[in-house]
Amino acid sequence: MTQLDKAVVLITGASGGFGQELTRQLLQAGSYLILTDLDETKLQHQVGAIQQTVKTGKVLACIQADLADRSGCEALYERVKSCGPIDILINNAGIALYGRMDEIPAAKWEQLMQINLLAPMRLSALFAADMIARRRGHIVNISSLAGWIGTAGMAHYNASKFGLRGFSEGLYEEVKAYNVRVTAVYPFFSRTPILQAERFGALAREYRGLPENWVTDPAAVMRATLAAIKQNQLHVFPDSTARLLHQIKRYAPRLLDWIGAAFSRRTQGDRHQF
Repeated sequence: MTQLDKAVVLITGASGGFGQELTRQLLQAGSYLILTDLDETKLQHQVGAIQQTVKTGKVLACIQADLADRSGCEALYERVKSCGPIDILINNAGIALYGRMDEIPAAKWEQLMQINLLAPMRLSALFAADMIARRRGHIVNISSLAGWIGTAGMAHYNASKFGLRGFSEGLYEEVKAYNVRVTAVYPFFSRTPILQAERFGALAREYRGLPENWVTDPAAVMRATLAAIKQNQLHVFPDSTARLLHQIKRYAPRLLDWIGAAFSRRTQGDRHQF
């Protein structure tokens, strides 16, 4: 069982919707946090607001980090090392894009792959070596249900999250003998800024948006995530929609085609499907 009280936890993407909930709930659990994001000023402001109401736990550092290339990941690792070893790494930083794959600029989707997939791989490699040497630690990768189910307009995002799932499974097999745990999390669409991702091309012009009653509560999603981390679960579906669609994907994939068509009619119009 992974203990959260007094655990030193590094969270990437700490300014985002999930990042803020992780910060709040881990402080409530008594954790010691190292928080990173691209905008340090914004991050510090958000942390200050959270600490007005949450008096437990500690924030050890807020660090500006650009994870879009190898040097940024390595720089973050060196900064965090100066704070001492970490117990839990939460790879939460991520971006999204929406549009047909040939209509999204290459520079945009390549940056997405760097942040969503390569950054967690790079940081995991760096911090896992320390955890293996200490014979303890936990690496958490925030993936998405999009890591199990492909959707029109999200091919690049799907690729990054499918890749993160595969990486998490392989990493789990490699480090479990050293008492290092791995957890991968697959939420459905949640009420976070990622829903306002950049959109491109024909699909963007026809996009109607997600019905409000389909969108999940990030606080509830992160509560379920932290409960699963404590139990050392490998695969976590932290909301009812993610759990249901994952089961349909496994056991009734043809039914998923019908659901995908209905989803596309609500968000795009009749001629677009999963």
